[in-house]
Amino acid sequence: MAKSDASVPSAGVVGLGEIGGGLAGNLVKAGVALSVCDVRAEATAPYRAAAHVAASPREVAERADVVLVAVLNDEQVRSVLEGEDGVFAGAGDGATVVVVSTITTETVTAMRDAGTRHGVSVVDCGVSGGQAGADNGELVCMVGGIAEEVDRVRPLLDVFSSLVLHMGPPGAGLSAKLARNVVQYGSWLAAQEAQELAEAAGVDLIKLGEAIRESDRVIGGAARLMFRPTAEPWPADTDANLLTFLRDKALLAHKDLAAARALGDELGVATPVAALSDARCERIFGLPNPG
Repeated sequence: MAKSDASVPSAGVVGLGEIGGGLAGNLVKAGVALSVCDVRAEATAPYRAAAHVAASPREVAERADVVLVAVLNDEQVRSVLEGEDGVFAGAGDGATVVVVSTITTETVTAMRDAGTRHGVSVVDCGVSGGQAGADNGELVCMVGGIAEEVDRVRPLLDVFSSLVLHMGPPGAGLSAKLARNVVQYGSWLAAQEAQELAEAAGVDLIKLGEAIRESDRVIGGAARLMFRPTAEPWPADTDANLLTFLRDKALLAHKDLAAARALGDELGVATPVAALSDARCERIFGLPNPG
């Protein structure tokens, strides 16, 4: 195996798309001994001078302590790992695979089980930050695995990340990424509904976007209320002043959302996100639903 130094394991990247390309680029800049593989010759071309370009995932695994898999979907992950020329066929005992692809938890579990049979650890690592985060070394890594496994790959993750969080046992990293995606796409849906409502009311959408971004900077965005270790309602013995404060916030939210829905009715704009939020206001603030 090619080694970089005693503290940083040698690495391989399979899949050089928007995320994988950024991972590989930052690993090269950091001087990590690197092998890369992609089915597209144009994707591997930029690395020919600074890394070993492998003909298969198996060849990557033969040269790397840690193989990062950054392909598109479940089928590709299974093929890259379990195929005849896959990672498991070339990896030595004690090697580690880090799956950064967003796939199903079922596939992560199956690949971890398959890896165990080959003497290979499989760590799941949900990443957030998109291509810009990958290119700039500012990804947020949400990692699932046994502590020793996570510690083993952390020196590599630190190279292309601004934050690395061990989220819990195997599967927890991917589960965290899937939950994070619910926040992302759900908030984008709310933003789309807001734009339709505002546009019908004659609002400048460019300025609305500016106002929302500045407001989020001051008061926090979608994760503002994500500060507790549980999503269950606040217990009955919670400080009475806090519960009163939260109930007041829920009442304010009901009032604001009712006004938004009334505006939608007036303008003929559907507001299902506002309606669902209104129905779940108490839950949003960690309160039991009334009645």
